[in-house]
Amino acid sequence: ADIKALVEEKKCGPILIRLSWHDAGVYSTGKLAGGCPNAAMRFTDAGEGTFGANAGLPTVAIPLLKPISDKYVPDKISHADLWTLAANVATESMGGPHVPTRYGRKDAASGGDGVESQDGRLPGPEGVDHLRAIFHPKGFTDKDIAALSGAHTVGSCHGDRSGLVGSWCEDDRKFDNSYFKDLLGKSWEPVEGCPMGKHAASNTIMLNSDLALLEAPFKEYVELYAKDQDAFFKDYVSAWVKLQENGCEGLRDTL
Repeated sequence: ADIKALVEEKKCGPILIRLSWHDAGVYSTGKLAGGCPNAAMRFTDAGEGTFGANAGLPTVAIPLLKPISDKYVPDKISHADLWTLAANVATESMGGPHVPTRYGRKDAASGGDGVESQDGRLPGPEGVDHLRAIFHPKGFTDKDIAALSGAHTVGSCHGDRSGLVGSWCEDDRKFDNSYFKDLLGKSWEPVEGCPMGKHAASNTIMLNSDLALLEAPFKEYVELYAKDQDAFFKDYVSAWVKLQENGCEGLRDTL
């Protein structure tokens, strides 16, 4: 109830999803192995709290959750589990699917408990080869990549964080399949000097990593999700839960 009230009052659902994504998304079995959701971004002296890819999360997202974490952490829940739950409540609160949450993630004790670099772990606005290089070592398929990209149906790019500006969808606080409909249905003009395309009439954007999904075999999933929101929600939940649980052991269904 506390999280849902926060999302409705502050309209902060998208950044809570991003917080969980970047906490869990560092996991990899690639050249840089390891990583797990452990709320290491709480520490800004070193490690994940200093990553450029995480800009805005230690300064905006974590403070938004502070009244709730002060109330429940560590007696009832860990920070890492709270961030996981917050993203899932936010998703459903904005009209998205119900996402089951399991608990038992352990919090980092210092910035040194996080991973050493964002490189090779967190995605940038690049093409198909980059997406596969990032996501396949996490155990994701091309279908998973397409489904997870659908989270861009909410939120926007902020110039003070990524250097890019714009929302993917016109209603950036509604979690539905608009991202896939727009990806297929709108024309995206390249923006000089920026890794993205822009739709002038709606002032919305797609990063090069989004536009890459128009290539085979990703496009078949984009087309499916554009016409079948239930299929998108089903595949999204499956991939998202896997993302949130990668690198975790002994998770339980209840607090």
